This record gives sequence, structure tokens and C-alpha cells, in this order.
Amino acid sequence: MKRREFITLLGSAAAAWSFAAWAQQGGRIRRIGVLTPWPADDAEAQARVTAFVQALQQLGWSAGQNVHIDYRLGDGNAGTTRKYAAELVALAPDVILALSSGALAPLLEVSRTVPVVFAGVADPVAAGYVESLARPGGNVTGFTIYEYSISGKWLELLKQLAPNVTRVAVFRDPTIGAGTGQFAAIQAVAPSLAVELRPFDVRDAGEIERAITAFAQGSNGGIIITGSPGASAHRNVITSLAAKHKLPAIYNARFYAAGGGLISYGPDFLDQSRRAAGYVDRILKGEKPADLPVQAPTKYELVINLKTAKALGLNVPQSLLTTADEVIE
Repeated sequence: MKRREFITLLGSAAAAWSFAAWAQQGGRIRRIGVLTPWPADDAEAQARVTAFVQALQQLGWSAGQNVHIDYRLGDGNAGTTRKYAAELVALAPDVILALSSGALAPLLEVSRTVPVVFAGVADPVAAGYVESLARPGGNVTGFTIYEYSISGKWLELLKQLAPNVTRVAVFRDPTIGAGTGQFAAIQAVAPSLAVELRPFDVRDAGEIERAITAFAQGSNGGIIITGSPGASAHRNVITSLAAKHKLPAIYNARFYAAGGGLISYGPDFLDQSRRAAGYVDRILKGEKPADLPVQAPTKYELVINLKTAKALGLNVPQSLLTTADEVIE
């Protein structure tokens, strides 16, 4: 789907809603902001935003009838996202949806009063976004994808699938709390698995290509892609390079494995966007973010791409195949 088509869809994607129901809201058009670091032509961004809008419709909020939605879809650049965060806050919306830490952090830099619902954020307590999961405290609440400790599971799964791996390149975004937090969790388990870690920062496609190419010169290498908007934006580059250099890699989200990556372990991000619509609905009806507990995922998905495993010459253990939620042939 092209950018123009997607924006048109978002502007018009709403079922008719009765005037009587609209009148119950006081006849006032409410305003919602949506901020994501990914561009409009990114398939994952499209899927998450669309899931949110459709869930809003099911709750009775129709764009152009009883709600106006302002979209700011980024380009993968942190500076652009900060600019868009300021623009959304200046519009004085009733509530803003922040998709990922890359969207939430700049919003909190701009305002500590505008209500924000987040989805796809790792360990918001450790990152300092909320006071606690049960009682967020400030103007922010939402849906967390995992605590940082799950990052150690990625290394364990990678070793299970590729036991010969002794060197692992960890790609992270150090500009967000999740970047350093996830890497620290991987560091904690690396010694017990006899693995040497090499951190790389995610900035642009050229830097990623140079890092992977240089890392691949050594033997017994593997890759971990932690959660970050930058990595998501360059996922095709990453999976292609991993295949080219025959490096086993594990990712934090299903869309990597679906796009040719070896294995992924993480939550259902589309479900997070749908659930976020429920919190936005409650805030529009008068509840406060501080009183809405941060919710954890209800399920984690293990996805294995058998085609990629065969191309890498890996035999997937039966124990992994039986526990996988999805096996891509």
C-alpha cells in the first residue's frame, strides 16, 4: 500500500455511527493524536495504526463524525519524531497514542500533562516512563511488550538453534531506555552460555551494513536484533545481510521471521494496538492515565522460519519445533 492510499484509508476508515450515540458524548468532536517513528509506507506501521483505528470504530469512535485523528508518521529518524511529538502536543489533543518507546520518550520530553497511551514499549518502569505498572502515576499508561529480562531469552533461543555460536552481535538503540536495558539483560546471561557479545548501535542502513559485514569476518557468529524503531525500519537490510553472510539471527517480533528472518520471540504487536484503543476510549470518557494500570502481553509468540534455517544449514531441534507458535515453511 502506498503512502497516499494509506493516509486516505486512515482519514476515511470509519463505519457510520448513529447521531444518538454521538450526542451521548456531548456532541463534541474529540481529538486524538497518533505518533509512530515509522513511515507511512512501512507495512508494520500500517498494520499497527490500522488495528488501532478499527478497534476505535468498534468502540463507537468514527473519524470525521465524533473524533478527529491527527497522524504523525515518522521516517525512522529520532529528530523527526521529536519534531512531530511537539507538533501533536501543540494541537492540544484529548489523548495521544504513542507506538513504541521511540514515540513515547519524545512526547514525555514535551509534555507531562497531555494524556498518552502507549503500545509496544519495553519495561516502562525501568525506563522511567511510569512509577509502577499498577499505578502509573503521571499522564502516561499503556501496554508493555516485555520486561528487559526477556532479552536473555533471545540469547538462549539462539544458542538452542545454533549451538556453535560463540560470538553475538547485538544491535540496539542507545538513545532509548530499551536499548541499554535489553543489552544489559543479554549481558547477564552471556557468560553462562560462553558467548562473547559485541554491541552495535542502530542508526542507518549504511552503518548496519558495515557493522554486519565486518562482524561476519569472524567465525561462529550470530545476531540479536533488540526492539527499536531503527531496527524495524531497516529490517529488510538486516535480514538480507544475515542471509548473505550466513549468520543465525533472532529477532524481537514476528514480522522479521515472516520477512525471511530465522527466528523471532515476542508479543503480538497488533493486539497491543487494539488494546490501546480501549484505553483511549476510557480516557475520552473521563478516566485518567494515572488510574489505568499498565498491562503486560497475554502471550508471547515463537516463530521459526524453516526455509531460512535450511539455507543456513541448521537442523532445528524438535523441542523448538513443538513449542513454536508458528513454523514458516
